[in-house]
Amino acid sequence: MMKSDSGATTSIWMATTAEIPAEGELLKDASADVCIIGAGIAGMTTAYLLAQEGKGAIVLDDGPIGGGMTGRTTAHLVNALDDRFFELEHLHGEKGSRLAAESHSAAIARIETIVKEEGIDCEFERLDGYLFVPPGESNEILDRELAALHRAGLTDTELLPRAPLDFYDTGPCIRFPRQGQFHPLKYLAGLARSITRDQGLIYTGTHASKIEGGESARIETSGGAIVTAAAVVVATNTPVNDLFAIHTKQAAYLTYVMGARVPRGSVTKALFWDTPDPYHYIRIESSGDDKHDILIVGGEDHKSGQADDAGERFARLESWTRTRFPMIESIEYHWSGEVLEPIDGLAFIGHNPLDKDNVYIATGDSGNGMTHGTIAGILLTDLIVGRENEWAPLYDPSRKTLRALPAFVKENINVAGQLADWVTPGEVKDAGEIPPGTGAIVRRGLTKVAAFKDQNDKLHERSAVCPHLGCIVDWNSLEKTWDCPCHGSRFDAYGCVINGPANQNLPAID
Repeated sequence: MMKSDSGATTSIWMATTAEIPAEGELLKDASADVCIIGAGIAGMTTAYLLAQEGKGAIVLDDGPIGGGMTGRTTAHLVNALDDRFFELEHLHGEKGSRLAAESHSAAIARIETIVKEEGIDCEFERLDGYLFVPPGESNEILDRELAALHRAGLTDTELLPRAPLDFYDTGPCIRFPRQGQFHPLKYLAGLARSITRDQGLIYTGTHASKIEGGESARIETSGGAIVTAAAVVVATNTPVNDLFAIHTKQAAYLTYVMGARVPRGSVTKALFWDTPDPYHYIRIESSGDDKHDILIVGGEDHKSGQADDAGERFARLESWTRTRFPMIESIEYHWSGEVLEPIDGLAFIGHNPLDKDNVYIATGDSGNGMTHGTIAGILLTDLIVGRENEWAPLYDPSRKTLRALPAFVKENINVAGQLADWVTPGEVKDAGEIPPGTGAIVRRGLTKVAAFKDQNDKLHERSAVCPHLGCIVDWNSLEKTWDCPCHGSRFDAYGCVINGPANQNLPAID
């Protein structure tokens, strides 16, 4: 298992990435046409495309470039959306389904164009994808999906007797031609070089503590500097400037991934998915030597903060994979990532609801973060420069999808149920019971404490109350983080915020 210095699991990209350029702390006030919060795929693509329009951008991120969920993706570039096109057609109509297919296809093409024009060495390639059902299950879902795909304009998809795996008979499958894959952090490194070449600025290690729109957007940083801009884009995986409007319409899920060493060429280079919920997703990546590849397999999702059984999930994932890929020699990587699942299957990209007109957001990756993030760059650039885009209503964060009401109710009932944690006992009676390197919730009177004991047996305590909307966080023993079970905020072992929607640390104990 690859681990970072903090003990958290590290993805294959973080373990093998090329050098990412970075700037120092933002030490003085600044202004720009657009300020972008978040240096992941959505923020960096937006900054790059705005630069092509002559718009100067400042990108702020409290971590490194790509250090959030972009560095934990499996980097599938697809128009084969995991919510199924027959379901998207039900929710958004035939036109909406067509626009979803068109926009994700355009996102792959835009990445390909940028890679070629900027000369970015990021292992981009086109390849086919294959969707199959588990053994023994009905193929009806494939028939429904193929018909919906053709209505959506993806007429080059086809039903085949099996996927191109000679060691595993998948049974009938849908082939999706001209999908893609790449190394996401090498791609962001290339974007960063182009952005700074075109006079854009990127400041890592800079936390945006307050974000306000208005005649001039105003962003306060934790270091005291203030950035002003004509517009601000919040591209932080989930918005850190919004309390309710978006977070009631999407849910945070953790997904688990492993990388297995296999002999070079033993698995066809392609993308593969099955149809259960949660589903499995598979691809091949170079290992860096001429004898082996890395088979990347993910799945076993659950709602953030609502399970702490990563060992069991990785065991199930490994068992599933070894059954189907018997050539595996060893497991080299384990990691997890957080995905935001919108109730109607598509990202929220555009004006932030209930906010000033010059505040924009990009969120709701729905397991397709690399294409949704690229769509965000294209669409937000058009909105900011005043150009019409047919995709805007489909991705509008203020949209109301009436047919998604059952999913809305289900997710928010689940959130309400988490408030019961306020009245339950602590996980241990006393913090002295916590083993080194571990965290646990301790009840102290009417409140709860997030207690972490480091490897030197020193105890670190913060309030267990998430500063977003007051839910009680839970310990994640895999990543050594405190995760909020309501809306997916995450904090490191010492209570420092690392994922929104919370935008501040766990409170200190009085």
